[in-house]
Amino acid sequence: MNEAKLAEYLRVGKKLFDGEITFKVKKKGKTICETLDDREGYKLKLIEALARARAAVLDGDDGWGQLVKDGLAMKGIKKAGNPSDWRNHPAINDWIQDRPDDALRALQEIWADEDTPSAERIRGRIRAFVAEVPPHDKWGGVGAAMTRLPLVAHLLLGLGPEYPPFRITQFEKVWDYLEYPRPSKKEEGEVYKHTLDFLDKIKDQSHALGYERPKDRLDAQSLVWTMHGFVEKAMKNGNSISENVPELPDPLTKLGKDLLLKPESFLSKTVWPLLEDKKQLIFQGPPGTGKTFVARELAKFLAGSEDRVRVVQFHPSYAYEDFVQGFRPTLRDGKAGFELRDGPLLQMADQAWSRLNERHFLIIDEINRGNLSKILGELYYLLEYRADDDEADDDEFGMQLQYSDEPFAMPPNLYIIGTMNTADRSIALVDAALRRRFYFVPFHPDKEPIKDLLREWLKGNARDLDDDVVGLVSLANGKLSNKEAAIGPSYFMKKGGLDQTKLERAWKYNVLPYIEEQLYGSNLSLAEFELPNLRKELAQGNDTAGAQGEATTGGDDTG
Repeated sequence: MNEAKLAEYLRVGKKLFDGEITFKVKKKGKTICETLDDREGYKLKLIEALARARAAVLDGDDGWGQLVKDGLAMKGIKKAGNPSDWRNHPAINDWIQDRPDDALRALQEIWADEDTPSAERIRGRIRAFVAEVPPHDKWGGVGAAMTRLPLVAHLLLGLGPEYPPFRITQFEKVWDYLEYPRPSKKEEGEVYKHTLDFLDKIKDQSHALGYERPKDRLDAQSLVWTMHGFVEKAMKNGNSISENVPELPDPLTKLGKDLLLKPESFLSKTVWPLLEDKKQLIFQGPPGTGKTFVARELAKFLAGSEDRVRVVQFHPSYAYEDFVQGFRPTLRDGKAGFELRDGPLLQMADQAWSRLNERHFLIIDEINRGNLSKILGELYYLLEYRADDDEADDDEFGMQLQYSDEPFAMPPNLYIIGTMNTADRSIALVDAALRRRFYFVPFHPDKEPIKDLLREWLKGNARDLDDDVVGLVSLANGKLSNKEAAIGPSYFMKKGGLDQTKLERAWKYNVLPYIEEQLYGSNLSLAEFELPNLRKELAQGNDTAGAQGEATTGGDDTG
């Protein structure tokens, strides 16, 4: 096998598994498959159906024949692809109908209980099963072995995901491209054993490269099935697989698009480079600008699992002992005492040190509401002098913590994202030492990446709205003297969409109380921000702009 081609094949495969490359399978004009998991979903349902048929066959239950027929026909299962005629195979159906005892005995042999049937054992089962099926005009002829094997492999799915479907053309293409030998014999059992051995090599080599998938043979078969088009183009064009993969946006750019951020590359070109550099940053801006939501979605995406993301919220009573490490009261055998316990920072750090090939995230919401010097303690040093790589030793970059005799170092794969409400008066508590250790990314309603968020969201979520919501918010924000206390779009991004009733309710009970607090000591009155007055002012402004446009047009016509 060509190792260089295999490595490239698996790199492209990883992008498919990660969703960085998508594809479309259409049925009756409707897209029914876009990812490998979509494609594998119907096979898992088929395994369940065939497992029921297998259980009935092994027990000799009444109705086993119909269960087998339903499993072959994929009855009730929506397939991600085009249906194939051989699944309603008349040779098998007629056999079950005309000679049920022989069919039952053969099916019991191919589906026999065994903890982990080997590829060699499966080869023998296939050979025995094929020999049992009686002569039939649909069960022979030129190339009969490769015509029969897809049906037999379909039945073998009843044993589980380690015995996937088979179609010779897809496998021959990838075998030739990777310079992997074809099976020496065209006998069904030999070909299927050869295929299982190949899928094992694909899975094992992928894991050796540090990839989590394919997780089993069915996963590997889905990869081969999906990538055969890339392989075919590479062989036809004489180039590599990568050159035949369609150009797709960076996955972080796609996430930015999904989150309605503008520019869509904000996460990939601004946020991620900053995180890679310092490992910690803070989203700062007025309330309702989506800081925490974006932080959570970004962390989940980059970590790849919610298990590697932790959210904490700072507040005035939060302390070092809560966040890092401290003694907590305990009661054992009726006696009171104290026990040293790790806080969320040390818990996430230990998790990150134990799995250095994964990213881990700690999100600190409302970071400026706590007494940062008191909470962070020696972390001021540790955040700046982190381990540089995966092989860094704790002692080299470590420092002894307040309640521990062992040195502690911040792992290189633990990222910290804080959120900061700039309308909060406690903003003054963020000192220069902390600012030097974090990047600060602004989230403001009138600037990118939030500027167009509400307008974009309303395109698909506005229902029976009489008001120009974006215009009203912009007008109100223009009146506020403190731009760090502007009204954010999240006030109006309601679950289920925004209608007139929800708008007026949010404005009266969310927005106006917030504005009233911001107007303390100002010469502005709250009445200016009430919806009827804002509507009137917005309408007058639009009328004035329209009149100016008409005057300008008239001048041009007479010029």
